Amino acid sequence: MKGAGGCATNVFALSIRVGMKRERWRISVIGAGRLGTAMALALAARGYQIEAFVTRRKGHAERARRLLRERDPAANPRALSAAQLTELPACDLLLIATPDDEIKEVARSLASALPSGPSGGVALHTSGALSSEELRPLREAGWRVGSLHPLVSISDARSGAGRFAGAFFCLEGERSALKAGRRIAHDLGGFAFSIPPEKKALYHAAAVIASGHTAALFSLALELFQRCGLRHKEAQRALIPLLRSTVENLSAKLPARAMTGTFARGDVETVKRHLAVLSAQPEALEIYRLLGLRALRLAAPSAREEIESLLRLKGKVRRK
Repeated sequence: MKGAGGCATNVFALSIRVGMKRERWRISVIGAGRLGTAMALALAARGYQIEAFVTRRKGHAERARRLLRERDPAANPRALSAAQLTELPACDLLLIATPDDEIKEVARSLASALPSGPSGGVALHTSGALSSEELRPLREAGWRVGSLHPLVSISDARSGAGRFAGAFFCLEGERSALKAGRRIAHDLGGFAFSIPPEKKALYHAAAVIASGHTAALFSLALELFQRCGLRHKEAQRALIPLLRSTVENLSAKLPARAMTGTFARGDVETVKRHLAVLSAQPEALEIYRLLGLRALRLAAPSAREEIESLLRLKGKVRRK
């Protein structure tokens, strides 16, 4: 059954209910940045049919199309601009991978261009912080809506397509959308879990701390190494094995047992030296101080109270 705009069939719903071949799942990807393109490449490699890429500027959609055809010359998705939504080919799943601030407006535009949603059609956005409520216009137009956020860092679409295997996907939304999201996570070699919509922002804050803030901390460590006389590439080469060994420790042990070094041992004099040398660098000092207090809660060394007093005193002195 086709609806307005052509993007309307009941194939997706049937494929979930009776196990229809996965290659019949037809997807339009709205937003072809690093994540959207990486997911399209990965899904296509697993039998999903990418029908279209839609971006604000058509050139970005054409670039994503070229990347897909490099891997699968038989693939022939449409490359459309945001002004061409009414030209979307028939599809069963809308995958909205735009920036968070654009999702609600994209949903309105899609609902307007496709006023009669398909029976069993699913629309998923990939935001970690926002709930499926952003897709309300599509839900009112008959789509089953949800959110699917991969807990993986994608810095490049080509390499990112291979990073979903083993990754976890956070799901939220209507029952049919959750079912679709679980199938996608499984087909990509990942794992899925769901949370209530009101927990999305908290969940995403945690993910940012674990990933984005780790990159920010690494950048600060690089800067400090460079001030010791190392070139940028030398500093990076020196620090990467340290970071990797920390991740390996965390993969096998609880954080309290994985942590090593100054705070785990309770080296008071070393902490004093660190605070002294960082005094001329307020940003680094404040980060060291706050994370040091957190480290003390994990390690609980015998000198915890003395070190905590040093960290808190340095914070008071800085604020005066």
